Amino acid sequence: MIMPIEHIPDWETRLARQDAFWTREIIDRPVVSFTLPRPNPEYPWPAPKKWPTVRDRWMDTQHMVECALASVMNTEYLGDALPSAWPNVGPEVFSAFFGCELVYGATTSYSIPILKDWADVGDLRFSEDNFYWRKIIEMMDALLEAGKGKFYTGITDLHVGGDAIAAFRDPQQLNIDLIEAPQQVKALVDRVTDAYFRVYDFYHDKLRAAGQAICTWAGIVCTKKWYVPSNDFSCMISKPMFDDIFLPGIVRECRHMQASIYHLDGPAALRHLDSLLDIPQLNAISYVYGEGHGRASDWMAVYKKCQVAGKGLQIGIGLDKLDFFMENLRPEGLWLSLGGVRDRAQADAVLKRLALWR
Repeated sequence: MIMPIEHIPDWETRLARQDAFWTREIIDRPVVSFTLPRPNPEYPWPAPKKWPTVRDRWMDTQHMVECALASVMNTEYLGDALPSAWPNVGPEVFSAFFGCELVYGATTSYSIPILKDWADVGDLRFSEDNFYWRKIIEMMDALLEAGKGKFYTGITDLHVGGDAIAAFRDPQQLNIDLIEAPQQVKALVDRVTDAYFRVYDFYHDKLRAAGQAICTWAGIVCTKKWYVPSNDFSCMISKPMFDDIFLPGIVRECRHMQASIYHLDGPAALRHLDSLLDIPQLNAISYVYGEGHGRASDWMAVYKKCQVAGKGLQIGIGLDKLDFFMENLRPEGLWLSLGGVRDRAQADAVLKRLALWR
C-alpha cells in the first residue's frame, strides 16, 4: 500500500503514468513533470543558522529536513510531478561506506582516495559501523517521519562501478590501472557491485515497509524497484575498455532491478551508447549533454536512436521546443521535465496538447 500525498488528489494516477513509462506504455499521455513556486508561500523556511564548518551544515539532519519540508510545501507540483526529498551528503557517499573520507564545499563533496596499493584491496570493505552509512539512515528516518502524507523519501545518490573505484584510487591512477592491473579492477567491480545490491536492497525494503513509492535524485517517482546506473569515469576510456571492464557490472545492476535508467553524462560518453542500448534489461536513457553543448533539441539524433533501440527517454526541454519534440519523437516511453511554464493556466493548456500526442 503506497502512502497517499494529501495535497495532490490525483497522486495515484501520476504514479501509474510513471510506472507505465518503463514499459513504453501510455495511460492517456506521456509523463510530464513541472513545478511552480506557490504564489503566496505560507510554510516557514528554517531560520538562518551558522555552523562551525561547511561539513557541519551538510551533517545537520534537522536543518536538512526543515528545508525539504519548506521546499515541498511552497511548491506547486503539476503534470505528473510528485514531491520527494532524499538524504544527500554528496555524490561519492557509496565510496565513503568503504572508508573514504569526504571533503565538503558549498554545493558538493569529493572523496579522498584510500586504496594506495592493490596489495591492500582486501582491506577495502563496506561496513555498517561506517559513519556515513549511519548518517544516511538517520536522515532517511527523519525524512520518513516528517514527510508522512507530504512527500516521498528517496534513496541517496549511489555511484557504483567505475565511479566508486575511481574514488578509491583517484581517476588518473585508475586510468593507469586499466592498463597495468585490469584483472584487479574487474575483481573489484564485482565486489563493489555485490555490496551495492546489499545497500540498495536495504534502502528499498526500508522505504517499501514505510509505504513509500521509490525515488531518488532523478525525479522519477514510481512503485517499481528501480535505480540509475551510471559511469561518469567512462568518458575517459575507450569503448572496448568500457565493454570489457565495466559493462558486465552495469548489466548486473540492470538485472537486479525491475526497471533502470542509465545516466549518460556528456558528449564524451556517447561512444558507449551502442553498448548500453544492447542491454535488454535497461529500460531507458537519460542523456545529459551539459553546459556549452547546445539545447536538448540539438541532440534529436541521439533520442531517435534510443527510441529505435526500444528504450525510453528522460529529457528536460523548454516549453518553446515542445512542438519540435512532438513532431520528431514517439510519445511512448517519454518522461519530460518541462521548463518555461509560467502559471497553472498555461500548464493546463500544455497537458491538453500532450493528451493529443499519439
